[in-house]
Amino acid sequence: MPLWPVYTGTNEPHDGITRLPAPPPWRAFDGGPVLPEPDAAADTAAVSPDRTHRAETYQATQETVQLVNAALYLRRPLLVTGPPGTGKSSLAYAVARELRLGPVLRWNVTSRSTLHDGLYQYDPLSRLYAARQDRAAGTDDRSGVEHHLRLGPLGTALLPYARPRTLLIDEIDKSDLDLPNDLLNVLEEGQYEIPELVRAARLAPDGVAEVLADGTDERVPVARGRVRCRAFPFVVLTSNGEREFPPAFLRRCVTLHLRQPDGRHLAEIVRAHLGEPDAYTRTLIERFLSRAGAGDLATDQLLNAIYLARSADLDAGSLDRLAEQLMPYLGQTAQSDVF
Repeated sequence: MPLWPVYTGTNEPHDGITRLPAPPPWRAFDGGPVLPEPDAAADTAAVSPDRTHRAETYQATQETVQLVNAALYLRRPLLVTGPPGTGKSSLAYAVARELRLGPVLRWNVTSRSTLHDGLYQYDPLSRLYAARQDRAAGTDDRSGVEHHLRLGPLGTALLPYARPRTLLIDEIDKSDLDLPNDLLNVLEEGQYEIPELVRAARLAPDGVAEVLADGTDERVPVARGRVRCRAFPFVVLTSNGEREFPPAFLRRCVTLHLRQPDGRHLAEIVRAHLGEPDAYTRTLIERFLSRAGAGDLATDQLLNAIYLARSADLDAGSLDRLAEQLMPYLGQTAQSDVF
């Protein structure tokens, strides 16, 4: 029987993803050959201590749980907006950990990012150099296209894995104006071509190339230069609200807006990261909340102040002054009237 919710937000890993119902007919994909889920420890960056901690301690709201499950059921990207420090990127790691989806694929977007960057990288100069070296040494040819091509995070996420991979496209609002529109067709169709491999396939007996996937030194088969997903990846796109997106892009996404946490939620976050709040911690939480309406503050600023308050041997006055310096309003270089 189908399971709802598949993602529960309890941070307890389980195999509920196997009880996800069949996709809507217009979101069904049939890529192959089917690839097994990657080793959870294959990408050392994705399982670094800071990312692992964020995944284990993420505190999801009920709205977050509902919309994550809507994205999973509909096989649609999840666009997560909200102020800095509200856990937008951490959500991807939390979902991947709970649903055992393997290492998170991460694409950090800048104003120079293009769709090509996310799909794959090809180095023709290294191929030319390798061919010259092989000819000079009389060794086997290592100049095939597949030896100088690596799939990017988006390209890897769309491989035909048996279980969906998790892809974090971070700060999509910093991209060039064209990138959201360029993403539309790839995310809608769940497939793409690698022209260099399409051309090379004409000369290969079976047309299958073994290429490196993102975040690992393992090679995966790509038939005739074409990649099509089987399980649509869980795609999280984050935005700090620095720009608006085209209507066509928005209607293809499930949108979740994260707000600054209230007092109860803040206490849960502190408890998950640093244990039960003590008297001074509760004071810092109250001060944080009282100031939040006057400017942008991030939850990690509060966590930094609480950690130092518990760890440093300082008197109350010194702690207050230190907290003031650790929690300036974002976007301002100084704030003299804190606390």
